[in-house]
Amino acid sequence: MAEADAPHPHDPGGPLGPRVIRVDPWLGLPSRAPASALVIGNFDGVHRGHAAVLAQMGALAGERGLAPAVLTFEPHPAGVLGRPEPPRLTTVARKAALFGRHGVVEIIVARFSSAFAETPPEGFLNDLVFGALAARVVVVGDNFRFGKARAGNFAFLETSARSRGLEAYASVLATDAEGPLSSTRIRGLVAAGSVQSATELLGRPHALSGVVSRGAQRGRTIGFPTANLAEVPELLPANGVYAVSVDLLEAPDGAPIRALGHGVMNVGTRPTVSAGSPERHVEVHLHDASLDLYDRPLRVHVRERVRDERKFESFEALREQIVKDSAAARALTSAIPVPERGGFD
Repeated sequence: MAEADAPHPHDPGGPLGPRVIRVDPWLGLPSRAPASALVIGNFDGVHRGHAAVLAQMGALAGERGLAPAVLTFEPHPAGVLGRPEPPRLTTVARKAALFGRHGVVEIIVARFSSAFAETPPEGFLNDLVFGALAARVVVVGDNFRFGKARAGNFAFLETSARSRGLEAYASVLATDAEGPLSSTRIRGLVAAGSVQSATELLGRPHALSGVVSRGAQRGRTIGFPTANLAEVPELLPANGVYAVSVDLLEAPDGAPIRALGHGVMNVGTRPTVSAGSPERHVEVHLHDASLDLYDRPLRVHVRERVRDERKFESFEALREQIVKDSAAARALTSAIPVPERGGFD
């Protein structure tokens, strides 16, 4: 069954953001959509490589007078098929906002289930792609596979499209000197703490999101209050200290996104104050700001790594290091203007 989401209020892609339609192909399909130029893929991160595919789709949509649309999947197919599910770079809402910046007007999020995975390639195309979604032009990566046992490939797609008088295009993966620009490669960089390299491939800093929860409030006692982000859905960078920029995603004045300023973030197990605990925490201190952010959603853009996490001999030694970390983070973000309207990216 199909269910349309309103444009995401805290993460718009444009004035209102693209429309998000969630479908469960096993239970039923949406009514026939407007004729579309459709790009298909998981698109985690919506990175520079994806941007090339989306640009190709957008150009074709404009030339042929079609609606630019994306078909993506949730949850990640790997987990459903019994393989380890990769940590995500972006949530569905974040993807929607980023797609909107590429002119996409409609995003179809298909629920990927074990039943859906059994759909043969011809059923996937006949019923969903060319049927319910009325795709007249389809763009995929040249390594795209679909249908039961991943039996469908681009040659199958192209033949099926041509038999209907429709079009299919394979977009060659963008590369640089290190290889393909892929979500897998970006995840490896973020996990290693190489956030500047990840920024180059994403086209923007990797971002974390979460609601501010109440912590032990130790930071307030030393003049560095922190916002503790709970249940962050995105991949955390390696434990350490980072220079960051921070957005409030739900402002009191009704603005959907508001830049709060720059700050310093610690990701890790807090070994000085929580010895032996394996739990990882995300704590953010904003420079020159004292705000009540409890229960408010934030987005934290991870700019540069300041140092590794380590244990200190005393709380006083930790406090002295935090002063140095804050100064270092401030210097790293000093040339980045704080937007008067909207967020940092």
